[in-house]
Amino acid sequence: MKNTTRARESTNAIERLYITMRHLLNRGFYKPSGVSGETLRDALLQLRPEIYGSIAEEKSELNGLIYVLERLPDGIEQCRFINLTSDEGYDKSHFKPIVPIKRRRNCYRIDDEQMNIEITRGRSDIYDILTHLTFLFIESQKICRKVLIDDTDKTIRDWEKLEAAVGKKELTQAEREVSLIHMANILGRSFEETMETHKKLGTTKNPDRFLSIVYWLGKLGIEEETLDNKRTITFGALLRERLGHHIHGERWATTIKETLWEQGIMHRPVHIISANMHSIINSLFAQKALRKEFNGYNDLKIYETLSSPANRAHQERVHALAVKNGMIFIRDRSGTSIDVQIFDTAKFADGACNYVLPKDLPNEKKPVIFVMDYAFGEQAFETIDELLKPYAIKKNQLAFLNVESISIMGKAGILEGGKGDLMIPSAHIFEGTADNYPFKNELVPEDFTGNGLQVREGTMVTVLGTSLQNKDILKFFHESTWNAIGLEMEGVHYQKAIQSASKIRKSIREDVKVRYAYYASDNPLETGSTLASGGLGTTGVKPTYLITDKILTQIFNS
Repeated sequence: MKNTTRARESTNAIERLYITMRHLLNRGFYKPSGVSGETLRDALLQLRPEIYGSIAEEKSELNGLIYVLERLPDGIEQCRFINLTSDEGYDKSHFKPIVPIKRRRNCYRIDDEQMNIEITRGRSDIYDILTHLTFLFIESQKICRKVLIDDTDKTIRDWEKLEAAVGKKELTQAEREVSLIHMANILGRSFEETMETHKKLGTTKNPDRFLSIVYWLGKLGIEEETLDNKRTITFGALLRERLGHHIHGERWATTIKETLWEQGIMHRPVHIISANMHSIINSLFAQKALRKEFNGYNDLKIYETLSSPANRAHQERVHALAVKNGMIFIRDRSGTSIDVQIFDTAKFADGACNYVLPKDLPNEKKPVIFVMDYAFGEQAFETIDELLKPYAIKKNQLAFLNVESISIMGKAGILEGGKGDLMIPSAHIFEGTADNYPFKNELVPEDFTGNGLQVREGTMVTVLGTSLQNKDILKFFHESTWNAIGLEMEGVHYQKAIQSASKIRKSIREDVKVRYAYYASDNPLETGSTLASGGLGTTGVKPTYLITDKILTQIFNS
């Protein structure tokens, strides 16, 4: 009963977060230290997401801080004014875009106090940013409370020493370690933990970036408390006007359908795959392109080698062979940040591809493989919904895509198993709603047995944001009759678009085949195995290519 009650409390906290976020978006602005900001903070502290670790404790959360900073623009901790805007043409100005390491979004430092963040991927992008910013403000307040002496504007000695260190252009190793000792006292963390985080956040240009981050988080918190200099989040008028109207998705889909029409392949069997930009091309051409260099290597060894940035020359060889055999690459110019590869198998030379079509298959029946990079949350509905609409050739003439299958491969959190294990969903359910989408999955667990990886089959939960999950909610989904095996952010949105197009709009065939398969990026039910614990590394190579192989095998044998 206790777990059920806690799960309900957590669910209510998530609902409050999203209701508040939507209200603030409609309102146009809010102050994190104001009443609205306090509502967000209280809800996040009640939820206590696993990815944010010790957010509800007095000590600072370091792994969560790294996770958040990788998804926000460099320097955001220094900005009092953060504006969320639509694509308003900043790329045509002198401003250079700042792109976070782990999120594809253009950000612009307007001046010393202001950061503008372009939103082109829908509400999920806004929720993601606001959740991370709320975490930063909570951490900023922790530092402020720790360094301000009660009922005065004076600060403790540790803060004065940190401030002096940040003011220096370059620190010696001795000065750095002294500064880290003072900062560890402020953060409530050990020197060893602080040193480790310092190394992770350091860059070649700025090895002492962590010192600066903590200083600015504390500085802005102190100024709010003592000088009433409030931080402000603003939502641009154009962003609020455009949100939900599929402007970027429509532009993206139109470019693709124009290309398919110009190439004369729109009527051919089209197989859509949502995946990364390397596994399909490598699976199709790597063995043939690199047979001399990797003679005697097994497939997995080849793919692990190609996954390293150091092997760019080999990657270019694979790409060159793909282009020679008709691959078309469409770099995104729409703002969706979703690039596209189109493989026309009718243009594959004999022996160029690792997969073989039936010999007697006429060119008109040979598949066109359409690969799109990962969408983000609700953006999955926007892009697929627009793509599956008919293409208007002329005013009263429509051309329909001949879509035979849609395959979705992605990373997800697993609820029983470890990193790299596989999940084969039979339905998607949307967290916080009564929406559920059962379907017949062309992929089955038996496709992946005997590979040394655990394979789970069951329901996948599409969550509003991966950073908002806690153990109580996830245990409820896993242990109840929902039989949830994992969580991700796009499944419901993809399936909603597919079912709308096939069963309601009739713009694609009703018996379109769907394939969903995920590999585990983390296990949020295990301490130390959340997304904040680090990436997959080469652990993700094996499941990625196992899933890719099964998808391509079914396409070539269909």
